Amino acid sequence: MGKEMGVMGRRQILLGGVAVGAAVAAAAAAAAGPVAAQPDGGAMPAGDIAGKSVLITGTSSGFGRLMALDMARGGAKVIASMRAMDGGRRAEAVSLRDTAASEALDLHLVEIDVTREAEVAAGVKEAERLAGGALDAVINNAGIAFNVPVELGDLEATRLIFETNLFGALRVSQAALPAMRARRKGWICTVSSQLGRMLLPGVGHYSATKFGVEALFETMAYELAPFGVDVTIIQPGGYPTSIWKNGQRNAEVLLARTAPELRSAYADHLAIAARAGGGGGTTDPMDVPHAIRRILAMAPGTRPLRRPVHPNTKATDAMNAASAQVQAAVLGSGPFAPWHKAVTGR
Repeated sequence: MGKEMGVMGRRQILLGGVAVGAAVAAAAAAAAGPVAAQPDGGAMPAGDIAGKSVLITGTSSGFGRLMALDMARGGAKVIASMRAMDGGRRAEAVSLRDTAASEALDLHLVEIDVTREAEVAAGVKEAERLAGGALDAVINNAGIAFNVPVELGDLEATRLIFETNLFGALRVSQAALPAMRARRKGWICTVSSQLGRMLLPGVGHYSATKFGVEALFETMAYELAPFGVDVTIIQPGGYPTSIWKNGQRNAEVLLARTAPELRSAYADHLAIAARAGGGGGTTDPMDVPHAIRRILAMAPGTRPLRRPVHPNTKATDAMNAASAQVQAAVLGSGPFAPWHKAVTGR
């Protein structure tokens, strides 16, 4: 593809009649763009998101709460979802609603437990009602973690983490896609992790869900390209958010029902996990909302497939580049080549 065609050309060609990646690093650099100072700390990404409708899951804390406020402050219509809202009385819901009211933000709360299919369907329908039609963006952020050796993770805990991190993101996306496809425009953004590309002992269950996210949503990117719907996978490194504290609590609950002899067998592993549970270091969690906001502001058809986010992304960049090279060899010719080109520009 000639440079004179620009990144928009790949989507125009595909949607104009085609029947049926090392480019990630370049796309991420383009997405970064200039930044401007922000009074409350950090930097505010450039790019216009005013009026865009965005559904965000898991906004009770962490990245979800930060990005809900950040995007609303940028002029987006934000539909912030969380589970177990207790009729709006949940403390996190009250806090988010009060902050939005005090700043006159266009932010709305919707109850969605991503593990419950009926609740997802109802929540997405309400989000579309608030948006006046198809959503411009869905950000799958809801997730849980726990840090124990794989043998200690019983099936109850394993089902819950998959239901939340992987199946939950799939449920929400499937509920929002019909309206996006009908409009031939939209963006599905899913928060993965650097642990969706590499492995550490003690977080096998979490990594398995994120490896699943990587596979599922890259596949969806190719499949949705003919419909004009973009897909981006966000890959944060370690950040000091509540997922650490919540993950430790989840592990404690799990270990409390684990046989003593099994806990004893893995005593050394658990001791390492306890020492390593530091909380994500001193990185700035706003890196993730800012990266997502910059990508939302990009023109349809130009958004990157993946975006690693952390001061040090060398390992994730290397894994992404290797995967992109393989996928280019597999999909770069034949019936899927136009879809691959639409997603990667190659």
